[in-house]
Amino acid sequence: MTTPTPHSTHPYQDPARPVAERVEDLLGRMTLEEKAGQLFHSMLTMNADGTPVTETDGSMLPFTTPELIVERGLTHFNLLGTYGAREMASWHNAVQEMAANTRLGIPVSLSTDPRHAFTDNVGASFNAGAFSAWPEATGLAAIRDPELVHRFADIMRREYLAVGFRTALHPQIDLATEPRWSRQSGTFGADAKLTAELVEAYIRGLQGPELGHDSVAAMVKHFPGGGPQKDGEDPHFPHGKEQIYPGGLREHHLEPFKAAVAAGCSQMMPYYGQPIGTDWEEVGFGFNKGVIQGLLREQLGFTGIVCTDWGLLTDSVIFGEPHEARAWGVEHLSVAERTAKALDAGADQFGGEQCPEVIVGLVRSGRVSEERIDTSVRRLLREKFVLGLFDERRYVDPDEAAETVGRADFTAEGAAAQRRSLTVLTKGPLPLAGRPKLYVENVDATVAAGYGEVVATPADADLAVLRLRTPYEERPNLFESFFHSGSLAFPEEELTRILALLAAVPTVVCVNLERAAVLPEIAEHAAALIADFGASDEALLDVAFGRAKPEGRLPFELPRSMAAVEAGRPDVPNDTEDPVFPYGHGLTL
Repeated sequence: MTTPTPHSTHPYQDPARPVAERVEDLLGRMTLEEKAGQLFHSMLTMNADGTPVTETDGSMLPFTTPELIVERGLTHFNLLGTYGAREMASWHNAVQEMAANTRLGIPVSLSTDPRHAFTDNVGASFNAGAFSAWPEATGLAAIRDPELVHRFADIMRREYLAVGFRTALHPQIDLATEPRWSRQSGTFGADAKLTAELVEAYIRGLQGPELGHDSVAAMVKHFPGGGPQKDGEDPHFPHGKEQIYPGGLREHHLEPFKAAVAAGCSQMMPYYGQPIGTDWEEVGFGFNKGVIQGLLREQLGFTGIVCTDWGLLTDSVIFGEPHEARAWGVEHLSVAERTAKALDAGADQFGGEQCPEVIVGLVRSGRVSEERIDTSVRRLLREKFVLGLFDERRYVDPDEAAETVGRADFTAEGAAAQRRSLTVLTKGPLPLAGRPKLYVENVDATVAAGYGEVVATPADADLAVLRLRTPYEERPNLFESFFHSGSLAFPEEELTRILALLAAVPTVVCVNLERAAVLPEIAEHAAALIADFGASDEALLDVAFGRAKPEGRLPFELPRSMAAVEAGRPDVPNDTEDPVFPYGHGLTL
């Protein structure tokens, strides 16, 4: 559904005029309150039937959709949750219609965290749902094929466009240098050079040769590299706020970001982390003038939008539980003072916040000039015009969305990439032949029946297939429980049970490496060991039975012990002593 552009009454509504002219015309018509609304990139959910949320209990989001768009003047949102394609498109159109009926009719820009793989973490990514399912970014790194990454990003672009997403809150190009860190599955692994090559292809696939009506803008994160977290804890939470560089490799973590800027990425997200023991101010990167203005804008020449990570200014309630603002290093400042400091640092927009009245107060008090606000609003409006949101790209076609999202050929390409990404660590009897009697755990028995006779006990089996996930420590907070952190070693009771199975029957073990599991005993006793980074049971069994070729190479090393992990330096790639499997290990079949 392409809705005709309404009769043009102002220059900014005329698609024939240059973008710069349209931006200045609209900016000149905006009140301070309307400008302030642009500086926030908040969150929305939708009803399953494709209608906007008009009621909220405040347990996750404090405002309804009309309150944010009509009353607070926000026009940038990321969508939380997994829904059907047709419903998402219908919701998008309803939200755009709501925005079109405001005084100036500024269209909404919708964004999304990754939603093409297997991870489901409301604070970081969503499982594929209706979209084509691919390996996680670490799986793409395991394949090491920039052209595949470009193809993936182009398919993602088409699926996103169909439902109305115009900004990708990714790629995530932190380096996976601290094995315990919970965000590694969203990265391209530990190698800076490979990450730089893959991010260039990713941005090219999302944005095209230049940003335009058919582009999805890439918000690259987390500047200047979120990998070196003290003890591997994540700075979403106060105990993970410190970022350290004992190996002196701060510049090394910048290499992928230099490549992203050179590739023309449209937006950049600084991380929450608070750098410790460097010549940078010891405040979170979203408040850090030396990092945003000095390093990103002046040294690297970035001219796009800087959007902070979510929730830097105000305390919040998530799943009914209180969370303090992620204002690391500036906890003592008021919300208004934090806001002013981030603006002074060079931020254009505040992720996960919705307090335009704070901006209005800062300008009215003289603490921040309206000219400073205009600088950021100009960048934000320009992107809306460049993406065609004021023109033919305001609305989408729900029928086309239903046809495009999860299209058969897209799904087939994702499934093929899953198979390619599987990484054979030890191969033993692989590839398997015939139709053995199979005992399976954490594998769909119906799927396994296509490869052998599924039996009920290990004693009845010729072979077992066991799928495992990297261990993690349970955290009491519900939101934090999604961020798998802490020990990478299998608890003794679980390890004993696993080893008993491996002793009872030859077992093909597949471990999902959302982080770098410590598994020397499993590696020693498994008949074969495979690593996956997001792959279906069919993908795994196709590889195990020789129906597909695995191409994966480890994107980070697998440590021998937690003592080795704790002795490693969090900013240094592959820094543990005597790893069970080194970076780049992977066998062919």
